Amino acid sequence: MKRDPEIDVLVVGSGAAGLTAAILAHDQGSRVLVLECSDKVGGTTAVSGGGIWIPNNHHMHEVGASDSRQEALAYCKAMTMGRADESLVETFIDTAPEMLRYLEEHTPLHFTPLTTPDYHPEERGGKLRGRSVEPAPFAAGRLGAWRDKLRQPSMMSFSMTLQEVFETYQAFYRPWDVPQDLMVERMEQDLVTLGQALAGSLLSAVLEREIPIRLDARAQELIIHDGRVAGVRLDKGEQVLAERAVVLASAGFEWDDDLKSKFITGTVPYPNSPPFNRGDGLKMAMALGADLANMGEVWNYPSIIIPGETYEGRPLSRGIKAERAGPHVIWVNARGQRFVNEAANYNSVGKAFFTMDTSGPNYRNLPAWAVLDQQFRSRYIVGTATPDDPDPDWLPRADSLRGLAEQLGIDPDGLEETVERWNTFVRAGRDRDFGRGDSAFDRYQGDHKAPHPTLGTIEEPPFYSLSLQPGALGTKGGPRTNASAQVLDVEGQPINGLYAAGNVAASITGPSYYGVGSTLGPVMTWGYIAGKAAAGPGD
Repeated sequence: MKRDPEIDVLVVGSGAAGLTAAILAHDQGSRVLVLECSDKVGGTTAVSGGGIWIPNNHHMHEVGASDSRQEALAYCKAMTMGRADESLVETFIDTAPEMLRYLEEHTPLHFTPLTTPDYHPEERGGKLRGRSVEPAPFAAGRLGAWRDKLRQPSMMSFSMTLQEVFETYQAFYRPWDVPQDLMVERMEQDLVTLGQALAGSLLSAVLEREIPIRLDARAQELIIHDGRVAGVRLDKGEQVLAERAVVLASAGFEWDDDLKSKFITGTVPYPNSPPFNRGDGLKMAMALGADLANMGEVWNYPSIIIPGETYEGRPLSRGIKAERAGPHVIWVNARGQRFVNEAANYNSVGKAFFTMDTSGPNYRNLPAWAVLDQQFRSRYIVGTATPDDPDPDWLPRADSLRGLAEQLGIDPDGLEETVERWNTFVRAGRDRDFGRGDSAFDRYQGDHKAPHPTLGTIEEPPFYSLSLQPGALGTKGGPRTNASAQVLDVEGQPINGLYAAGNVAASITGPSYYGVGSTLGPVMTWGYIAGKAAAGPGD
């Protein structure tokens, strides 16, 4: 077999993990090729919020925060609950700040810290701000002919930063407060934000290095030669070979029904990611005997489906926030009972859907609904409906809670009792069932202008409901890697020439979510590690 003399390192996938790996491999002296299975660059990164969680980062002081290795390690270990390799967690904590500095010094990326708390700030080592950072707005025109190849967002079409969305304007609650002249100015300058800013900046760095990218190139089989992974075979039969290594960065398997049925707990009918995340990298690694970990976990994101909305030809799964954490709304199951602290982080909230009912083979909290009243409807956005819009057909309403329950198939007595209990808690100032609002993170998620950010009675008719869906940003399981991002076989030995980074690999977060950007922080760190290691002298 003759290897392609033009390629040392082959990167499969063009999200943040893959592009970071490509940049580092190139900067270490390797000739790199990036393969992307779709016709757009950016993967799940481009439709994400673009924040990255980096403990002990050098921007924290800008928001009056500080950190240490010991605090970060204590917090991360608590979050992983013993279900992630502690040595890899330490590798992440030690390498992530280095990765952040490198990208700022060698690419168009510049990051600013967020004032959002960690998802569990009261845990030992938790922080109230600063560990999450986001990319500055990016002038997408820098991409030239590749501008139209940058994947478009699935939901957020305005050029707002995360800090503006979360705090400055609280756009999840009142998008009409966002200055339209600012949005027009950014659109005229073709400034993109959030995940597009992150993916676009990384793509710009790849293009500046003249690293080639092949689109519509779906890898489906790893090629072995002389005991080493030597390339991939594409779905149309073409072989693409590499002199040194292959880096898998091809996302998770949330759009493959067969893999989901085999591995994950619960059901995710409508993921929030692009529908090209079909587990290709996982299948290729499994075929070589890769060891697997964290396979039952996903990045949960409770969502709604609005009839007629689509993305890439599939129903758009619209993640929700105000309808979860705002005042004057609760979530109930078919018994009419609350089942979760609605204002907690979306990953933890999403797990509550899959509590098994001991009376039969059912999920106790599916189906589920958000129940709100006119107080919510008159103040906040509901799905895509503003307070001034007429009630849309997809938003059930009734003049009484009992009428709403009967319309939806919810136990009417249960719903009435639950709402009465909730209202009692609100008037007393504390949710005694689930502690909603106790955490600083809950309160940050709520409406900062309300008397209480997340507690509000449900008593003013008419009453409304949203059908909830267990969405997911991606899966969290895949082949295990070591601290050099090498894929390990079932005996714990590296598979020569094979590296992995991103949602294709087993996440070091275990079952949890550290804070805003806990997907992108670790995957970019592992992309950084993989790119450097794959370009090395080899085994």
